[in-house]
Amino acid sequence: MKILVVDDDVNICELLRLYLEKEGWEVLVAYNGVKAIELFKAQNTDFVILDIMLPGDDGFTICKTIRAVSNVPVIMLTAKGDVGDKIAGLEIGADDYMSKPFNPKELVARIKAVSRRTETVVNDGGIISYDNLKIDILNYQLFVSGKEIDAPPKEIELLYCLASNPNKVFTRDKLLNKVWGFEFYGDTRTVDVHIKRIRSKIDGASNSWELKTVWGVGYKFELLVS
Repeated sequence: MKILVVDDDVNICELLRLYLEKEGWEVLVAYNGVKAIELFKAQNTDFVILDIMLPGDDGFTICKTIRAVSNVPVIMLTAKGDVGDKIAGLEIGADDYMSKPFNPKELVARIKAVSRRTETVVNDGGIISYDNLKIDILNYQLFVSGKEIDAPPKEIELLYCLASNPNKVFTRDKLLNKVWGFEFYGDTRTVDVHIKRIRSKIDGASNSWELKTVWGVGYKFELLVS
């Protein structure tokens, strides 16, 4: 696996290089956003470790740039304990985050966990079809009433998770764990935000299914009895 590490702290980069190469992974290092995008475009990168606070373009901007062209897994690093930063990273497509200071061994474990989850989504995926709705998780495509709809990876993964388990109720914490891949001990509103965006794209497409809120619990993809 080829991992791009983006951080302006040379010591952190070298520490991560040591631990990641010990796992047998190839490591690319960038100390700023310009170099990060340059390396990402030039190399066949499999994973990105991305600091938020960078000179020039910050981590959020870089993550958006990556997500515009790729679904490669991204773990964001933040020196801040602000939940808002973490939610912002998740909402623009990051797969996980870690707060500084962090244990390199835990980061290695999270890289492996995110990689396994990403591979599972692809290998166990395929196409789910309902009336006027098709979700192609292999190619990250969403079709509503026969028309392809633009949707970021996390919206497609969240909808796929729900639609592949019709009539099953998921709590917000469970959805965070399944789709984002970690236990989130903070504000779960990121799920609500994604559900709202998904609904704006699929509501009213059919009378045979509904993305339903189960008040006080969470959400489910409900198949309606005609």
